[in-house]
Amino acid sequence: MSKSSFRQESDSMGSLEVPVNALYAAQTQRAVNNFPISGLVMPEGFIHAICFIKESAAAVNLELGLLDSNRSKAIQQAAQTVRSGGYQEHFPIDVFQTGSATSSNMNVNEVLANMASKIAGEEVLANDHVNMGQSSNDTIPSAIHLSAALAIDNRFLPAMLLLQSAIDKKAEALAGITKTGRTHLMDAMPLTLEQELSAWSAQVSNNIDRIRSVLPRLHALAQGGTAIGTGINAHPEFKTRIALVLSDLSGLALKPNNNLFESIATQDTAVELSGQLKTTAVSIMKIANDLRWMNSGPLAGLGEIALAALQPGSSIMPGKVNPVIPEAAAMVAAQVIGNDTAITIGGQSGNFQLNVMLPMIAYNLLQSIDLLANTAILLAEQAIANFEVRESTLDVALARNPILVTALNPIIGYAKAAEIAKKAYKEERPLLDVAEEMTDISRAELERLLDASKLTEGGIQE
Repeated sequence: MSKSSFRQESDSMGSLEVPVNALYAAQTQRAVNNFPISGLVMPEGFIHAICFIKESAAAVNLELGLLDSNRSKAIQQAAQTVRSGGYQEHFPIDVFQTGSATSSNMNVNEVLANMASKIAGEEVLANDHVNMGQSSNDTIPSAIHLSAALAIDNRFLPAMLLLQSAIDKKAEALAGITKTGRTHLMDAMPLTLEQELSAWSAQVSNNIDRIRSVLPRLHALAQGGTAIGTGINAHPEFKTRIALVLSDLSGLALKPNNNLFESIATQDTAVELSGQLKTTAVSIMKIANDLRWMNSGPLAGLGEIALAALQPGSSIMPGKVNPVIPEAAAMVAAQVIGNDTAITIGGQSGNFQLNVMLPMIAYNLLQSIDLLANTAILLAEQAIANFEVRESTLDVALARNPILVTALNPIIGYAKAAEIAKKAYKEERPLLDVAEEMTDISRAELERLLDASKLTEGGIQE
C-alpha cells in the first residue's frame, strides 16, 4: 500500500498508521498488529451486543446529566447504524487477543466515536464519551451474556422447536408401523416407529427446557461493575438504568447481576450454558446416528428408511448416495463438544477479579449456538420430514426375530424360551414355526402371543 492509503492516529502510547478508510483508530490497529494469530474475528452478534450496550449507556448518561444531548444522540445513532449490519470489516481484531477483550471494546468505542463525531459535528471521544460509565471488564462479560441470550431467543429456541415439531409430525404419520427394536445393536423386542421417534422428541424437548433453565442467570449483567465490580466511575443508578434500557432495546428481561464481582471475575453462566449446549449436541449426535444406521445399505445394511437423495455420494462409484445431513449434524455435535471443553478451561481462568479468556469464550459460545440452530433446521427439513420407510424390510426382520419369544417367558419359562430362540437362530427359521414344534401351544395362540404390534404395548401377554 502507498502512504496515501494510511492516516496517522494516536493514543496514550503514541502514533501509528491506520488504513485511511478504517472507521477504527490507534488502539484497534495496535491489536491488529499484535495478534496475527487465527484470522478469526469476533462474531457479528457479539459486536452488535456491545453496540447495544454503548447505545444504552449513552441514553442513560444523558438521563443522568453526565453526557450532553448532542453527543448522546450521535452515539446512539452510530450504534444503531452498526447494528443494522454491513460494518463487520471495521472489527478486524483476532479472537485470540488480550483476555479481557479490551481490544474489542476499544474497537467498538473507536468506530462509534468516529461515526458519532461526524453525526454530532463535534468531537466524540472513544474513552470519555462512548465508554462513559463503563469498563471493558464489565462491558465484555455483559456482551457475552447479551449476545448469547439474543442468539438463544432469536435462533436456537425457534430452531429446536421446529425440530421437535418435525419429529412429532413424522412420528404421528408412522404410528402404525412396527419394527424390530435393537439394544447393543442386536435384535430386541419390537416397537413402533412412533415410539422410536418419541424418544428423539423427548430429547429435544428436554434440551429446550435445560437451555431455558439457564436464562435467568444469562439475563443477569455485569454492567455497572466497571473495572472489578465496585462500580468505580459509574453513577450509582447506572447499573439499574442501563439494564432497563437494554431490556427495552433487546426485548429481553435483563437485570444487573446480584453480585457484580462474581459476574466480572467468573464466567460460570457461560460454562453452564455451554454445558447445556453440549448436552444438546449429544442428543443431535444420537438422532443423527440413528438416522444413519436406519438408512444404511440400502442392500447390505439395515435399509429401514430411505433418506432424501440430496447429492451424489462418490466421485468413483456411480449411483451412490450418502446420508449427508446426519453426517454434517454429527460433525457439528463433535465441534460443539470441543467448544465446551475450551469454554470449560476458559471458565477456570477467572484469576482474582477478572476472567481473562473472555473473547475465546464468547466466540465458541456463539459458534455453538449458531451451529446447533442451523443443524436443527437442516435435520428437521432435510432429514426428518422427508425420509421414507421401507416397510417390507421392517416386516421381514420382524418375522425372523427370535427375540419375540420373550413374550412366552411367563408361559413356558426363560430357559425353554431361550432354547426356542437359539434353535430359530441356528436354523434360520421363523420363530413361530419353531415355537409350534417345541411347545404345546396352538399355532393360533402363538400367532396371538407373538403379534409384534401387540408386543409394542408392553405388559404380560395372556
